[in-house]
Amino acid sequence: MMTFAIVLFLVTYIALMVLPKYRAYIALASAAVFVISGILPIGEVFGAVDWNVIMMIMGTMGVVSLFINSKMPSLLADIIIDRMPNVKWAVIALALFAGIISAFVDNVATVLMVAPVAITICRKLKISPVKSIIAIAISSNLQGAATLVGDTTSILLGGHAGMNFLDFFVYRGKPGLFWVVQAGALVSMVVLLVLFRKDKALVNADERTVVKDYVPSALLLGTVILLILASIMPKEGMSAFIVDHINGLICVGLMLVGFIYNIIKEKNARIVVEIIKEIDYFTLLLLAGLFIVIAGITEAGVVEAISELFVRASGNNVFLIYTLIVWVSVLLSAFIDNIPYVATMLPVAGGIAAQLGIDPTLIYFGLLVGATLGGNMTPIGASANIAGLGILRKEGYEVKPAQFMKISIPFTLAAVTSGYLLVWLIWA
Repeated sequence: MMTFAIVLFLVTYIALMVLPKYRAYIALASAAVFVISGILPIGEVFGAVDWNVIMMIMGTMGVVSLFINSKMPSLLADIIIDRMPNVKWAVIALALFAGIISAFVDNVATVLMVAPVAITICRKLKISPVKSIIAIAISSNLQGAATLVGDTTSILLGGHAGMNFLDFFVYRGKPGLFWVVQAGALVSMVVLLVLFRKDKALVNADERTVVKDYVPSALLLGTVILLILASIMPKEGMSAFIVDHINGLICVGLMLVGFIYNIIKEKNARIVVEIIKEIDYFTLLLLAGLFIVIAGITEAGVVEAISELFVRASGNNVFLIYTLIVWVSVLLSAFIDNIPYVATMLPVAGGIAAQLGIDPTLIYFGLLVGATLGGNMTPIGASANIAGLGILRKEGYEVKPAQFMKISIPFTLAAVTSGYLLVWLIWA
């Protein structure tokens, strides 16, 4: 059974890499084979899916779409541009702004919000927007691991390790991933300052964007506040279902509040229908399938076997295992989607820690640092990069991989190296 499970898993993973447009269907088909073959009992299928994670992602997507439609991100970007003296600082400010937004909003959505501002500035100054859009895309990816709702990989970690919103800031009395990511952001911004040192043309903003509806902004802020309150509130007396799904219920609940508000305000459901269509059901189906596949390989003993292999290969050396996890994750995330990779590796990371008899936090955080920050290395390493290059293509700029990597490689190496060292110093 283990041999069959390993072969099935390898075939699944290769198919996920080779056929990215069909990833959700591949994951669901593989999940079905794990059940039909008897590796995973059919009674355990529903429980294998982390519905709290699925609901968090879906609810956040809906609230973020309402936030974007309100034009609030454009107004914030206009305010920032008003205060910048030249192109260099405008690009740095937009990259930082994209990072801050991306800590709470999906990375691709962040690029779609901020990139048009950079395009407008570059068009006015008659300069190429290529470097600016690349900087915005990679900065968005960087901050994805900063908070529980910043990226799908963070939500996966939260679900697997039982981490709440505040745990990303302070975890067991020590600095959490948020501060590790901010250290990486500061170091990588120095890299951007060097890369943009010659761009000194003066810049000023056009008329400010007008925001007429502040409710979506309040909903996004409310999501963060309620997730924080859920982190600190006592759980005694609550049903097990609510305790296990409270974050997901908050995110979906506020999305529904936003939908109801919009229907009442507009006296029709047009915008709500559009947002429901925009929700990334493909990713949700992919994750549901992957949860079942991972439950199947865990049931067959594959996760434990992979964990033992890592431990044997490193000679029980914790530093060597940690280093392998971080830098192998960087390498793989540069070429493959980090969602299936992180979903697969989280139980392996836990297994490695169990084999060594150590707190798994070091391995978990190392995995996130490598997989989330490492996706910046290549144009295809992250969805935000692909979205940024798609925007440039529409503007008539075809960006070669070498041109992209001239900015992304030093940026990524600076961010990952600082995160790698900081996680080790704090959690080893």
